[in-house]
Amino acid sequence: MDLIRSTSPRPLSRRLRPLAYGLVAVIGLILMLTWGALQVQVTLAGFLNGESVWSKAQKQAVVDLAAYAQSGDPARLAAFQQNYELLSSDGWARDAIASGHYDRTLVHQAFQRGKILPQAEPGMIFMLRCCTGAPHMREAVSLWRAADGPLGQLNAVSKELSEGYASGQPQPDWLRWQLDRINGLNNQLEPLTNGFSLEVAQGAIWLGGVLFIAVFLTACIASLLWLVMAKRILTRIRGTEERYSLLFNSAADAILMVDDDSGRILEANRTALQWTGRDVDNLTGEELSTFFTPLLHRADGAVTGELRGPDDELRPVEMRSSVTHWGTQNVRQSILRDITERVNLEQQRRIASEALASIAEGVIIAEADRRVARVNAAHIRMTGFTVQALQGLRFDDLRCLPDGSPLPNSVWDVIEAEGNWVGEVRSRRMDGTSYPELLSISAIRNPEGEVQHYVAVINNISAAKANEQRLQYMAAHDTLTGLPNRAEFERRCVQAVAAADRERGMAAVVFIDLDAFKTVNDSYTHAIGDHLLVKVAERIVYELGDHGVAGRIGGDEFTVLLSDLHSREQASALAGRLLSVLSTPFAVGDYELALSASIGIACFPLDGTDVPTLITNADAAMYAAKTEERNAFRFYSPRMQADARRRIALASELRKALSEAEFRLMYQPTVEMRTGRIVAVEALLRWYHPQRGLIAPGEFIPMAEKLGLIRRIDQWVLQAACEQMSVWDKAGLPPLRMAVNVSANWFGQANFVDEIRMLLESRRLAPERLMLEITEGAILRLGEEMERTLHALHSLGVGVAIDDFGTGYSSMSYLKLRAIDYLKIDQSFVAGLPDDASDGAIVESMLTLCRRLDISPIAEGIETEEQHRFLLRAGCVEGQGFLYSRPVEPEVIVQLLSPGRRQGNSHLRLVPPEAS
Repeated sequence: MDLIRSTSPRPLSRRLRPLAYGLVAVIGLILMLTWGALQVQVTLAGFLNGESVWSKAQKQAVVDLAAYAQSGDPARLAAFQQNYELLSSDGWARDAIASGHYDRTLVHQAFQRGKILPQAEPGMIFMLRCCTGAPHMREAVSLWRAADGPLGQLNAVSKELSEGYASGQPQPDWLRWQLDRINGLNNQLEPLTNGFSLEVAQGAIWLGGVLFIAVFLTACIASLLWLVMAKRILTRIRGTEERYSLLFNSAADAILMVDDDSGRILEANRTALQWTGRDVDNLTGEELSTFFTPLLHRADGAVTGELRGPDDELRPVEMRSSVTHWGTQNVRQSILRDITERVNLEQQRRIASEALASIAEGVIIAEADRRVARVNAAHIRMTGFTVQALQGLRFDDLRCLPDGSPLPNSVWDVIEAEGNWVGEVRSRRMDGTSYPELLSISAIRNPEGEVQHYVAVINNISAAKANEQRLQYMAAHDTLTGLPNRAEFERRCVQAVAAADRERGMAAVVFIDLDAFKTVNDSYTHAIGDHLLVKVAERIVYELGDHGVAGRIGGDEFTVLLSDLHSREQASALAGRLLSVLSTPFAVGDYELALSASIGIACFPLDGTDVPTLITNADAAMYAAKTEERNAFRFYSPRMQADARRRIALASELRKALSEAEFRLMYQPTVEMRTGRIVAVEALLRWYHPQRGLIAPGEFIPMAEKLGLIRRIDQWVLQAACEQMSVWDKAGLPPLRMAVNVSANWFGQANFVDEIRMLLESRRLAPERLMLEITEGAILRLGEEMERTLHALHSLGVGVAIDDFGTGYSSMSYLKLRAIDYLKIDQSFVAGLPDDASDGAIVESMLTLCRRLDISPIAEGIETEEQHRFLLRAGCVEGQGFLYSRPVEPEVIVQLLSPGRRQGNSHLRLVPPEAS
């Protein structure tokens, strides 16, 4: 039911508005006082934190100075001086602020050294400047100043001790005398420190009570004022309600108050009771729909309907409603006016109304000579032509066939014979534009069969035509870049090849694949990757101009069709330009991304006589460019097809490798660098092919990822590694940590953690003995799902290591996760140690980061004594590399861990480096 908002000059909401404003003011005042109290509490927290740091620094200074007096260790003297500088800096800031003449920058630096909360600095400056006379504050500052003397004497002792040790080994008696002085000064400082802490704590308690009383009294006064104002406003509202009741019952129209949610009547005036034939008790609680039947909802918000009265008599009424509120209840005030006379008049007009008014299609009624007589509103909306604008015109004068020719006489011949014609035409609007139109013309004849009128029904089919064209475009183009898709590109290739064959010419297919595009998706987001693909497409199209057709056939693979070529050099020149423009960095959002491309070229008719062969051979040439060099282009040669067949054969043999047990695990020890003790081994996968021999993981792992076999291989490796741990346990070897590399494909599965749990339980292995290695690129690609998996593994007890750290696009945010236990420093950073200063700085930064985040570092690729010593000195905990051992068979691990085997004093050297 349509509603109209109440237009009362003084609605209830406006009358209660001062009350609401007063309440907001009271709440705002309380919040401001509360905020002020919080700021004071922050300042007290700063005092307490500063007091704690000051006390610890004072005690540690005494300990360090005493230790220096006994040992002469310069590190102890440096530690004392550091603590003394902190204490003297605090005292200087205190006195400078109290004097009123100070540099805020120097005071801020002093507070920073004292580890004062930045939020508490303004409050502390204010209190030290203006509140030193407050209870407990006065005593605390006095005790603080009293400690300056003993601290100065301690500094003097430190200087005497420093001079004594600088001139040689001091006499024991003199050292004992200095120790007695230190202890005496400590005895002076201890009651001052305890008294200072006590006064600060008591001051915080006293100030908290004062703040509570102030907030409480203010809230009480504000609430009392608000209650007085509320009483006055409610008194005024009560008088208004009495006047409203008088008007309500004396109105000539029926007025009903209806619950807006349930539709039940809450109150009715006298007129409503008379029209319905009910008393108040019988009408209240009934639903309005029981008495009122709506018939017409008008645009002005009024509803025309029938009100049921005594003996089911129906009274035509017009109802207008407005919404108001009774407390929390939405109430609709409905005013019903008797419109019996008006309904009778409207009924007569309704009988004479035009049937065309409700038709959505445009309608033209024309005379026998096809001149327009009438049009409906839909026609005016479509064309802009009114009846007046069409006076004297024939409706077919404004229409033509889709090709622009006039309507032929055959149209009227069909109408004459069949009575109707339907077809597509183009129609002209009043503003001169045109649109596609579906036109249906029928003839209305008199009893003698002569045409009296023509009735034309028109439909604007612009949207349908546009949808048809859009669907055709979408079927032939890539939705992301707008380039032709594979089907459309192949269709154009077929046309170009046919033309080149007819004219004895040449055409070329250029296959472009972006290098390391997967790294962009892994390190950023797929949205960034999509934007990058769009920009790559724009550069390719711009470089081509009108001399070729570019297409995207999937992922990061693009193709280019070059027709009307005279030589292969034209294709190579274009490939060189494409490599140049694609190697220029791309600005994508807030990032600048640099990448390269590998390009393959196949020419017609030399490299193929049909389109599938050309595209396949161009793909093979691209793969050769990517394998041999990257950021390069290659023309197709038959040898490349043999390489492609070899890759296909490798894919087929890889599927059988798991079932025929061609995979084996080798184990490379990880040693504790300080002692040389073997603490872990890393399981490394090897494929021993029956005919080809050893195949490197770098050759078959990418193929396994493409074929979707990487998860099965991961599962086999983990099961074999856990089984090997069980074998070693049964042989009585010391328990080792087993490191296993896991792909992002398996790590991102929902049941990954459950599979790990069941595997460990079945082998009865402690979760702490398993460490899973995953690259940082995989972590960035998996996003939130990765974080949930890491936390689940951490709860299970399984360790997680970040492999190849720093070699790709890095994000430091994941290092904050508690679930990251280890960080493996890539061998590319270790190789240059200790001579390469850049590698050294990077490695030291990584080790510092690990210490701060409580992550255990593991260095990979250690091959020399110098690298070992550098990493040990820099704080690396564990190491792995040929200096200690190459990957070995499980039996060699047994020999290394046997009780009679010595692992060495400083580090383990099991296998010497191979001769170059």
